[in-house]
Amino acid sequence: MAMAIVGDDNYNKTKTSIGKSYHPHAVCIPFPAQSHMKGMLKIAKLLHHKGFYITFVNTEFNQKRLIKARGLNSLCGFPNFQFKTIPDGLPPSDIDATQDVASLCGSVRRNFLKPFRKLIEDLNQVDTAPPVSCIVSDGVMPFSVRVGDELGIPVAVFWTFAACGFMGFYQYRALLDKGLTPLQGISIICLYAPFILLSRIDEMDNEGIK
Repeated sequence: MAMAIVGDDNYNKTKTSIGKSYHPHAVCIPFPAQSHMKGMLKIAKLLHHKGFYITFVNTEFNQKRLIKARGLNSLCGFPNFQFKTIPDGLPPSDIDATQDVASLCGSVRRNFLKPFRKLIEDLNQVDTAPPVSCIVSDGVMPFSVRVGDELGIPVAVFWTFAACGFMGFYQYRALLDKGLTPLQGISIICLYAPFILLSRIDEMDNEGIK
């Protein structure tokens, strides 16, 4: 897992406390798939343990699945930790069936920005929670960075999958430059590259791809 911070560093300085005690408020939004949600929930719980007020954003579809599997009480475990929903923009489907990933990815790009922006705006209007201090977004949800820019809220981009998956994205430009992707056909021969032991991400350079 990895995280990068983007956005307005001065945002929190302009916000004031709404009560006797102030909690920074992190809005956590994962890609709506199980492994991404689990990874984001872990960091949300860590932030909550450090004193953050947490809003965890599910799609309406996944929220219904969660309630069906664990009951309504599953959403009421901690003080200062709430679940909110946005629509996924897909047609209604069987709650027990896995959603089509390709359709979900397309809907994320097309349909998530407006309802997510409205959710953030609504959260900043209520008196029952602190104003939003930051957004913690899945790395494959770039619309959240745009929302943060528009509303002046810093965004932490959190990569919920394994480090090897992150390195695939990190080296994507090198793969393009070397002509290794996109694949042109089954006749392409991929030469063996020995394993490389790394202690830091920046130790991986283009020479690691032969």
